[in-house]
Amino acid sequence: MFAIGKIQKAYVNRFSDFGPFLSNEKNGEFEVLLPNKFAPKDLKLDDELTVFIYRDSEQRLTATIQTPLISLGEIAYLEVVSSIKSGYFLNMGLDKDLYMPYNETKGKPQKGRKVLVIAYLDNQDQLSASMKIFNHLQDASHFKVGEHVKGTVYEIKPEMGAFFAVDDRYHGLIPKHELYKEIKEGAKIEARITKVREDGKVNLSVKEKSAVQINDDIDIIMKALTDSEGVLYLNDESEPEDIKRKLNISKRAFKRAVGRLLKEGKIQIFEEGIRLLD
Repeated sequence: MFAIGKIQKAYVNRFSDFGPFLSNEKNGEFEVLLPNKFAPKDLKLDDELTVFIYRDSEQRLTATIQTPLISLGEIAYLEVVSSIKSGYFLNMGLDKDLYMPYNETKGKPQKGRKVLVIAYLDNQDQLSASMKIFNHLQDASHFKVGEHVKGTVYEIKPEMGAFFAVDDRYHGLIPKHELYKEIKEGAKIEARITKVREDGKVNLSVKEKSAVQINDDIDIIMKALTDSEGVLYLNDESEPEDIKRKLNISKRAFKRAVGRLLKEGKIQIFEEGIRLLD
């Protein structure tokens, strides 16, 4: 038998007007059609091929030599190409798009955007996609604190933070105090591991360590001062939300950078904020 939704070996069993029929073993009884448009011209009986098996629009098992962007049980970042009332279609690298039911989505995927999904078989053995990947991500305890990784933000819960798939495979979380403007669902970003947790997940930060990050924060403040004619109405008494909204940095980072600028004689503090010195 062939495994639906997976890349596997197959053998040419016989030929028809529609294309060669393949079996999972030589002279096998179970057959799947490889449509002529996918069949190499020089095929012979018993030739071995590497194919992907899926169900076509009429629920018939079909083979293709096209390489899919995702296989059964895998997680991948796929583009939304269209939608219908009951769900969405994703580009999986084949002539046939991958269907994602509406109840397997999170948020409202937009056409042209990419989403992180896992491929599964529905109750009709049809390969489908789901954005509900949390329970399918792997243990991340082998990572090290300070290590830089890449991945995808697949869900944001403001009260907790951003759920992050490290390498699109492992459990990660960007805590709520690290939720900056560039962190959005579907965002592909680089982050630094700040904690390896006992539950096999890792906490991450998109900011560098203080000694490195402070230079970027200083640049942000200096640009804001320049853009506002040398005066910025933020100080130690400002609410963290105001600082984050105006500068997209934390209050702690703001105070640290202001301290450096003050020490270097580049700014002056007044009652309502800071002023750029000539």
